[in-house]
Amino acid sequence: MVIQISVAIIAIAFVTAAFYLIRLLHKGTESLGETNRTLAEVRNAVHGLTSESKQLIHTANQITTDVKGKMKIVDPLLESAHDVGEVLHTVTNSLKNATAVLGSAVPSQEAPARNKVNIKVK
Repeated sequence: MVIQISVAIIAIAFVTAAFYLIRLLHKGTESLGETNRTLAEVRNAVHGLTSESKQLIHTANQITTDVKGKMKIVDPLLESAHDVGEVLHTVTNSLKNATAVLGSAVPSQEAPARNKVNIKVK
């Protein structure tokens, strides 16, 4: 009789373990399904971001090319402005030197004394 009770208890334990194992496997399946749905959403989002990133990079490359072209156009103008600045600096230095030389060569003259003029009114 003890053996029969032991077998019955083992059978009940096995059925209980099988029941909880089935529930655990079912929950695992649900989790895997949710994970698959999440991965699909992430893939779609990544594909969307990838296409937007490619478009952004393409636009940035176009802007860079445009800016480089405009810089090539403006560069000679800036070089000319630089050259004009250097010429003006040279002319200014020459004028400074010339006035310094002329200023030292011209003798200083005092202003003639002013005579007072008296006017008589009748």
